[in-house]
Amino acid sequence: MPDILKIYRILSEEYLKYQSPVVDLVKAQTSDPFKILVTTILSARTKDETTTQVIKKLFQKVNTPEDLEKLSLSEIEELIYPAGFYHNKAKSLQKLPSVLATRFEGKVPSSIDELLELPGVGRKTANLVRTIAFDKDGICVDVHVHRISNRLGYVNTTTPLETEMALRDKLPKELWSMYNSYLVAFGQNLCTPRNPHCNLCPIFSECERVNVFTKFKKDELK
Repeated sequence: MPDILKIYRILSEEYLKYQSPVVDLVKAQTSDPFKILVTTILSARTKDETTTQVIKKLFQKVNTPEDLEKLSLSEIEELIYPAGFYHNKAKSLQKLPSVLATRFEGKVPSSIDELLELPGVGRKTANLVRTIAFDKDGICVDVHVHRISNRLGYVNTTTPLETEMALRDKLPKELWSMYNSYLVAFGQNLCTPRNPHCNLCPIFSECERVNVFTKFKKDELK
């Protein structure tokens, strides 16, 4: 079983070498839960560089749910293009102000169950908004967290939901808040989906290399 505390410490140092995930950058600039929610919705299946470009354009016109409510669907689509699946995301954003107003008095909720009531919000987004916007416990599992947690052999799961539940059971709670950020940065830069850079990996000794990957010695890659 990999030493998760050691891994977390090493990845926290690695994290400083890379550009932070876009939602973390937004958190550094604003603590506004609404902007963090919108950024998280837009970032799904979209590269961080594209999301950064889109939110810069969007937030020049939209700072509150009321601002968003004034825009037509086509105007929202134009503002968030070229985010992935921008047609569907525009529809979700158009519905968002009304749901916030009628269900939550115009404010972004902090509980997972309530966040899941919002259009365009799944478990990954709900956990991320909860941790980033409200500094509350949550475990956001995206493709990087799911992949790397399994590659390490820390969990043995087949879906992101199974990974989230497994991590909730075994990951020390003090590691929850930054686990996603550290693994996303690591997964984007070194532990990539295909051809991971194992020869450069700072946690290679802790990696069990499970699933479809073959275990091999680090010196064979030099």
